[in-house]
Amino acid sequence: MTQQAPDSRFANASRVGLARDETVQGYELSMIWKKALTGLLFVCVGLILATTQAAQAQSLAMSIAGGVEMRGFSRLASLTRDAPDTELVRAAQPLSQQGKARLRDENRDPGVQNDTALVDTPPATGDAQWRCLTEAIYFEARGEPLDGQVAVAEVVLNRVDSKRYPDTVCEVVNQGTGKLNACQFSYTCDGIPERVTEPKAWDKAGRVARRLIDGAPRLLTRNATLYHADYVDPYWAAAYPRTVKVGRHIFHRQGPDA
Repeated sequence: MTQQAPDSRFANASRVGLARDETVQGYELSMIWKKALTGLLFVCVGLILATTQAAQAQSLAMSIAGGVEMRGFSRLASLTRDAPDTELVRAAQPLSQQGKARLRDENRDPGVQNDTALVDTPPATGDAQWRCLTEAIYFEARGEPLDGQVAVAEVVLNRVDSKRYPDTVCEVVNQGTGKLNACQFSYTCDGIPERVTEPKAWDKAGRVARRLIDGAPRLLTRNATLYHADYVDPYWAAAYPRTVKVGRHIFHRQGPDA
């Protein structure tokens, strides 16, 4: 009996040690979970803060974008103001202003300005010569894009400057009218009355005519005095050098004395 006491004490100590180990392990496991939860909490808070800051940054960027854009393009425009007209110079315009007329557009040749700039010019008026040129543009090319209308007007004015043709716009436009196969501009002898049925197209033609009569450079047709539609092949086309095709019209130059 006296030999069983140590065994009993040893068993009790073992049970106490095991309990203590389990307590320590439970505590350590609890600490691990607390640390994990704390870390997850910090991650969530960080994400929330990052999202908030991103939203604030985006809002701030949007609020100053206009100012930054305008300052950037203003700087580019100032650097290219006196430079030759190039694609880079023409691109010196904020995206927020694209499609709007610019002063330098309105001061340039109608053949290279945009339609918006042309519309923003004052309504055109003029004398008989202006009306004759407007009629030629309207009846010959109102279905053409802006450059196509300018090109037809250039031919009329190039003829006025040529020794081969009459000296006024109206005489050039009406040359040969009433004579068989002698009309220089088909609309003057096609048998259809010259009635304006499209006021907007007439207004546009009038503005083009006004700009060119007032001295805008003629740069599109390279001094051409002849043109024809691209779906016909007149007998004279092979005799004169072709200069350019604009829209549905092909242009020709008669020579240095034209």
